[in-house]
Amino acid sequence: MTREIATVGVVGLGTMGSGIAEVLARSGLDVIGVEVDGAGVARARGHLERSTERALAGGKLDSTGREALLGRIRYTTELTDLAAVDFVIEAVPESLELKAQIFNDLDKIVDPEVVFASNTSSLSVTEIGVHTTRPGKVVGMHFFNPAPVLKLTEIVRTVVTEPEVITQVVAFAERLGKTPVVMGDRAGFIANALLFGYLNHAVRMFEQRYATREDLDAAMRFGCGYPMGPLALLDLIGLDTAYEILESMYRQSRNRLHAPAPLLKQMITAGLLGRKTGRGFYTYDVPDSPIVVDAVDEASAVDAGAVRPVGKVGVVGTGTMATGIAEVFAKRGYQVILRARTTEKATAAVAKVGGSLGRAVKKGRMSEEDAAEVLARITPVTDFADLAEVDLVIEAVAEDLAVKRSVFAALDEAVRPGAILATTTSSLPVIECAAATTRPGEVVGLHFFNPAPVMKLVEVVHTIATAPDVVATAYALCAAVGKHPVHCGDRAGFIVNALLFPYLNDAVKMLEAHYAEADDIDTAMKVGCGLPMGPFELLDVVGLDVSLAIERTLFYEFREEGFAPAPLLEHLVTAGRLGRKTGKGFRDYTV
Repeated sequence: MTREIATVGVVGLGTMGSGIAEVLARSGLDVIGVEVDGAGVARARGHLERSTERALAGGKLDSTGREALLGRIRYTTELTDLAAVDFVIEAVPESLELKAQIFNDLDKIVDPEVVFASNTSSLSVTEIGVHTTRPGKVVGMHFFNPAPVLKLTEIVRTVVTEPEVITQVVAFAERLGKTPVVMGDRAGFIANALLFGYLNHAVRMFEQRYATREDLDAAMRFGCGYPMGPLALLDLIGLDTAYEILESMYRQSRNRLHAPAPLLKQMITAGLLGRKTGRGFYTYDVPDSPIVVDAVDEASAVDAGAVRPVGKVGVVGTGTMATGIAEVFAKRGYQVILRARTTEKATAAVAKVGGSLGRAVKKGRMSEEDAAEVLARITPVTDFADLAEVDLVIEAVAEDLAVKRSVFAALDEAVRPGAILATTTSSLPVIECAAATTRPGEVVGLHFFNPAPVMKLVEVVHTIATAPDVVATAYALCAAVGKHPVHCGDRAGFIVNALLFPYLNDAVKMLEAHYAEADDIDTAMKVGCGLPMGPFELLDVVGLDVSLAIERTLFYEFREEGFAPAPLLEHLVTAGRLGRKTGKGFRDYTV
């Protein structure tokens, strides 16, 4: 029979424990909070008073409610005062020895039917539970910080946790107004296991000077819609905390991608822990401040040469990317020569741009006159020779290296000397396109994101041969058409795909291992990390075949075992389950 929960013990009243106590008391539960000494109790009381004062000022509590909430919390320094509680949540520092000792002591005090929950974010719940006589009633209940605000709670089952206990804890979390997700007992659980591999990869990119901190962060904010870039997020979390989570993950997984980047250890040793110390990857005006004082103007960082004048732009291709790029430039006043293989394709491509502009007119975003002017700036052609006088041409044909090389060879012959040749490839080597020409110094990557008229990010990719003024021109041109350019070297995935797709692959491996359900994984990343889409939602939108091709490219380039595509993804592609475009992917869709 499920025990009715009326009184909850909370052991450890630091930032997380105090927040959890507040959540419990807000839900009408009586709380007994345990701290190690009187000073700890005083700190916890102050934290709760300040937190509820902010809630009062923000209109989330009235004075009567605040008084009642604080009145439901009793403080003690003795574990024995928890003898009559109905549920226990432990929230002490991340030390296995400390948690194990507390659970062992509580086991002798609290009724044998009471469930014990640990708020650990990275330690093994199984290892904690074996120090009791009730391992079947021990779970992980990982709240996110700040607990009164964030909705996600990860419910962690061990191999011996009783099924009815999981059912009880899920219902309890829902009673607290939280969004529970259930998973197995593995370092990092869902959110941290997926998040910290991605963060560690970003640190390695920065460590290798592949991209600047500003460009890494901007790439993920503008390219993926993430609320924060990876390095800014690490500063917020704390580099020491991140290091400990990664160490814990690596000890269990032995996955080299979880081994903390050496730079993290060096920064921690130097006392650069992030916002809390006033300096991490960025420098802040004071400790615990979000205000960065050493931001770099990336435009000046890449301005290593004079910017070439660009007045007329060529676009090769008639697909979604090509027409979107043509629209972007035409809207900003550039004359655009759109080259297609046939007159019919050229006419259809211009009509596609016209349809997009028409939708903008209907939504009141532009006038019919302006739309007509934009469309008039686009000239459809079928001969490469018609691109002879453009200042820059962007290739946006299929992601097939042989096709792209043939296009670049043709452009090399047709386009005037001094014009810049760009590819909008998302994963193929830009240097391969450059090698098909006699002007490799004038070839650059300009990776627009889909849909090009909407997405702000463009990855400016230099090869080992690209001239500095070509990079500077590409960067300036992106800014001129209202895009946010980021700069990186020529290797598989550039910035965004190189960070995004290993994370998506890790999510597939998590599902493949029956560690958690797709819905729970998606919910964890959306609710716990603030991402716009969960990994399986995103994979189905991108297309599983496209995703697999990118993951294979990353694996073949870096030869990292952890980048090898998950067999489940390969099987789904073989079975024709490619995502939304086929109606079936990780989920089934109605037409």
